[in-house]
Amino acid sequence: MKISRLVLILSFVSLLADIASELLYPVMPVYLKSIGYSFIAIGLLEGVANLVAGIAKGYFGKLSDKRGERSVFVKTGYGFSAIGKGLLLISSALPIIYLSRLTDRLGKGIRTAPRDAILAAESTEETYAAVFGFHRAMDTTGAVVGPVIGLIWLYFYPGNYKGMFMIAVFPAVASWLLTLIVKDKSIKEKPVVSLEKKGGFFSHFGYWKNAKQEYKSLVGTLIFFALVNSPDVFLLLTIKAAGFSDQTMIGAYVFYNLIYALLSYPIGKLADKIGKMKVLIVGIVLFVITYCGMAYSSTLAEFVILFMVYALSMACTESVVKALISGFIPDKERGTAIGFYSSTSSIAALIAGAWTGWMFGSYGIKAAFLVTTAGALISMIVLILKMNNLKQKMVL
Repeated sequence: MKISRLVLILSFVSLLADIASELLYPVMPVYLKSIGYSFIAIGLLEGVANLVAGIAKGYFGKLSDKRGERSVFVKTGYGFSAIGKGLLLISSALPIIYLSRLTDRLGKGIRTAPRDAILAAESTEETYAAVFGFHRAMDTTGAVVGPVIGLIWLYFYPGNYKGMFMIAVFPAVASWLLTLIVKDKSIKEKPVVSLEKKGGFFSHFGYWKNAKQEYKSLVGTLIFFALVNSPDVFLLLTIKAAGFSDQTMIGAYVFYNLIYALLSYPIGKLADKIGKMKVLIVGIVLFVITYCGMAYSSTLAEFVILFMVYALSMACTESVVKALISGFIPDKERGTAIGFYSSTSSIAALIAGAWTGWMFGSYGIKAAFLVTTAGALISMIVLILKMNNLKQKMVL
C-alpha cells in the first residue's frame, strides 16, 4: 500500500511531537515531587489537563467540520504544544507548571480530531486501518525515542531536569514547523447530521442525538470499555510495587512502546484485509489476558510477556477504532464524530483513573485489575453480539 505525502508529513509531525512529550512524561512526576509538589497536586494537574484536552477534541473537531478546513487547527494545536514545552523553562512555580501542562494538552485537543479527519480523507474503505496504523506506528516510535533520550541524559546528568526541558523544545518546535506545509483539500460532501452554526465549548456533545445508529452502537460500547479501562500508569506501578527499580519501570514503558510501534502498521493492514471488527475483538481478548495476568504476576519474565501481549492488544484496538468510526461517517462530519468519541472517552478515562486509584489504594492491585478484566469481557461479548448488526460501507 502506498502512503500518501500528506499522511507521511502528519506522521513525522506526530513522531517529533511525541519525542518531545514522551521525553518528559516518565520524569515529570519525579521532578514535581522533587520540588515539593504533593501527589494530590500532581494528580489534579494530570486530571484537569487531560479533561481539557478531551473536551477540546470534540469542540475543535466540530469547528473544523463547520469551517470546512482542517490544517489551521493542526498548525495551531502543535504550536500550542510547543509553547507549553517552552513555558517549563521559565519557572517551576505552580501556576507556570499548570499553565504549561494545560497549554500542551489544549494543543493536543485542538489538533487531534481535525488531523484524524485528514488521515481518514487520505484513506479508502480498503486502507483506513492501514493509514491509521502507520500514523500510530510513527507516533509511538516517538514514545520510544523520547524516553530513551531521557534515560541517556539522566545517566550523564542525574537530576538535571531543566536540561531535559530544553531538549524537549527542539522536537516540539520542529513538529510545528513541519505542519506549515500541510494544506487543506476541499470537502465536497454535505453533512448527514445537522451541525449547528452556533454552539459553546460543549456543543459537540449534541452530535449523539442525530448520529447514525451504527455509530452509536459502536461508540457506546467503546465508552463503556473506556470507563472500565485502568490507566496504563497502574501497569507501571505494578512493576514498581513488585520491587523493581525506576530504570526497570521506564525500560518496560520503552519496550511496550517499541513493540506497539512495530506492530501498528502491519496489524492495520491485516485489519483492512480480514475485517476491522474481528481485529478489534481480538485486541480486547488480549487486553483481558493482560490485566488478568497482571493481577497475578510478580516476576520480570511475566511482566515482559504481558507487556508484549498488551502492546499487541493496543495495536489491534487504537487505530482500528478510528478506522471503524471513519467508515461510518462522511468526510464533512468526521471531525465532529471522532471528536465526540475522543471527548467522551477522555471523560470516561478520567473516571476510570479515579475508581482505579481508589481500588488500588483500598483493595490492592489484584482487585482493581480483576474489575477491569470483567468490564473488558462484557465489552467484548457486547461487540460480538453486535457485529452482524453493524452495517457500514466498509468490510467488517
